[in-house]
Amino acid sequence: MNERRVAAGSGGTAPSPLISTRELVKAYPMDHDRLVALNHVNLTFQKGEFAGLVGPSGSGKTTLLNILGSLDQPTEGSAEVLGHKIEGLSHKAAAELRSRHIGFIFQTHNLFSVYTVYENVEFPLLVLGMPPADRRKAVKDALEWVKLADRANSRPPQLSGGQSQRVAIARAIVKRPEIVLADEPTANLDAKNSRNILDTMAGLCRDLQTTFLFATHDEKVIGYLRRKIVLNDGQVMEDTFIEPQLAGWDARP
Repeated sequence: MNERRVAAGSGGTAPSPLISTRELVKAYPMDHDRLVALNHVNLTFQKGEFAGLVGPSGSGKTTLLNILGSLDQPTEGSAEVLGHKIEGLSHKAAAELRSRHIGFIFQTHNLFSVYTVYENVEFPLLVLGMPPADRRKAVKDALEWVKLADRANSRPPQLSGGQSQRVAIARAIVKRPEIVLADEPTANLDAKNSRNILDTMAGLCRDLQTTFLFATHDEKVIGYLRRKIVLNDGQVMEDTFIEPQLAGWDARP
């Protein structure tokens, strides 16, 4: 199929980005040399994007997500997220940025097996000190978004892999963060469960205007992306915007 794509940077004046990097470098010491994981990366992301970092293992995808999620800091250059320069954040300020504004989804669900689905999803709101009535409503809404309201009292060992990943999504979006960072979220799922998960995330992106940024080499995920950024050896090789109907979004409820 011939895909018609919109070149990055086309169109009118863009609003201030939620995320931007400028000449971003991440390097790790290695014997008498250094391993460069990110090599002068320049990117911006706007509100409501559904974008993916695509490339082989070792291309820098996860490293970039970790920096944008304030889990790591750049070696050189700058990364700015929601007006905060990551390289200038203290540990406390970075934790505050994550807890209030960023949701994380990983290929391993990282759920607490001794707690119920409800309690797993509620956990980020407890960290924020949200009042009980507000927490109940937020958790109820999040579980309804991922179609698991009927499993609120179940525990993770009682769930399928797809259900567990949906709980992880609910936990990531329960506080309605501006940004969700997803690292290989469908790697352990079959095609049907992957499609259900991706439909859920695409719907949340559309309905809540949450910015989703994936690190993936999964073709199932790539088929849903509205922006594909190809990394190789820590460099941006391609940055392409994809029209909604070509990502299948016109068929989503």
